[in-house]
Formats: sequence, structure tokens, C-alpha cells
Amino acid sequence: MGTEKRERQKANREAKLAAQAAEEAKQKRIRFIRNVVILVAAIIVTGFLLSALSGCSSSDSEGVGTDGGSTTAAPGDGGTASETADGLAFGTGECPPADGVDEPVIDFDDAPQRCIDPDKAYVAEIETSLGRVTVELDTDRTPLTTNNFVALSRFGYYDGTTLFRTEARTGIIQGGSPHTQDNTDPGPGYTIPDESLPFSSADYAPGALAMARTAAPDSAGAQFFLLANEGGAYLGDQAQLGESAGSYVVFGRTTAGLDVLEKIAALDDGSGAPSTPVSITRVTITER
Repeated sequence: MGTEKRERQKANREAKLAAQAAEEAKQKRIRFIRNVVILVAAIIVTGFLLSALSGCSSSDSEGVGTDGGSTTAAPGDGGTASETADGLAFGTGECPPADGVDEPVIDFDDAPQRCIDPDKAYVAEIETSLGRVTVELDTDRTPLTTNNFVALSRFGYYDGTTLFRTEARTGIIQGGSPHTQDNTDPGPGYTIPDESLPFSSADYAPGALAMARTAAPDSAGAQFFLLANEGGAYLGDQAQLGESAGSYVVFGRTTAGLDVLEKIAALDDGSGAPSTPVSITRVTITER
């Protein structure tokens, strides 16, 4: 009788242990399934967020020594409306009205989309406190850079700014800094790619209009410089500048007002700054 009781007790213990083991296995399966579901959900959410954010980008900075109603983009003849024939991408920013704006705009989220018509020629009339300079812009070799300058000019970006650098020896006259009026200006909020490099010493002839940038590639944004004399030819001379020669994008040529540039460069006070302030009253873009 005692033996029979012990057998029942033993069987009960084994049944209880078996039930506990089954319950533990069940709970383990539940935890496993729950973790798998959480992991899959996390992967899906992460993928969605990455997809939503994949189109976002930003850029900034500029330098010849710097630091730092919309229009539909015109269709291209050597690429898509969003890139040049060489495959350089225009931005996505809005185009300014062709007749300009009432108040200058100096901060942007992105470079402008293609705003110029590739079948037209563009001329910049730069009104300075010492006279007018007329520059024919190059839409063939440098369409992206010209597009950027045209858009900024029509947004009034350069109006009322200072020509803060004037060098009598090199002929460099630099400006385009509405935030700080010097080469520390942070720029318009974006940079543009270097275009059609390299340029030769002949490209940096008197009257040339070029983008300023830092030593870093693709760092130009808005600052520019004009050349008043032959001294700027060194910018394309590898013997003097090495690999950096020809890296400043020339996108225009002065057709009238070279004498004005000579007067401005002659104001060099010996430190590369004008002895008396020189300002840009307005930049007007005409097309033909």
C-alpha cells in the first residue's frame, strides 16, 4: 500500500514538472514570436524613414580667398532640364522673376534650378559707385555658373554690397558678400560644382568675371571677382600655383567699363582693400 502511494506521488510530481516544462516552452515561444514581430516592425519603420529622408541634402561655404513668382526651368538642349551637357546638376531652388524682386533675397535652401534659356545670351550690367561695368556671361562653357549668377542677381543678392577686395598688382576686385561685406561671408546657403576646369592664363585676362572659392573643390556659392589688368594671369599658371591653377571658374567677359575696373583696382591701399569704399548699387540682367 505504501509503495502504491509513493508511485502515485512520483507520477504526480512528474506530471507537474512536465506541465511546468510545457508552460515554460510555451512562454519561450511567445517571447520569441514577440521579439520577431518587434524586429520586423523596427525594420519596416527604419526603411520607411530612410526612404522619406533619402531626398534631403545640404551644402555651404566659399574664396580667390573666401571662407566661407517662380519660373519653370527651361528645357535643355544638351542634357535634361536638371543638368548641364557635362552632367553637372542644377539645384532645385525657385527661379526669380525675370524683372527682379522688390526686396533682396540673400538666404536660400538650395541652388537655383535652371532658370536661363540656353538659346539666349545674357548680359550683366553692374552699377558701381564709380561707374558701370557691362559683362557678357558665358552660357556655352559655364551654363550652370552663369545660371547661378543670373538667379542671384535677379533676387537682388548683390545690390548694395561692397567690393571689399581691390588689388592694384593682380587686378583682382572681389565682392558678393551681403551678410558680412568681406570674405568671411557664409554665402547664399549652398555651393555649386566647379565647371569646365581648368582655365588658362589667357582666360584670366583683363575684364574676366570669375567665381571666388576656398581651396576646396566645388566650394563657390556667390562671391565673385573681376580682373582689371593682366596681373590676374597667374591664376592659370601652373608654374606659380601648381595643381590649383585654373580652378577659379571664369564665366563672363567685360565688354564695357574696363576703365571703371582699373579705377577701382587702383584704390588698393596696400593691404588689398580699397582706400575709399566702393559699392555695387545694382546688378541688372538682360537677355537677348
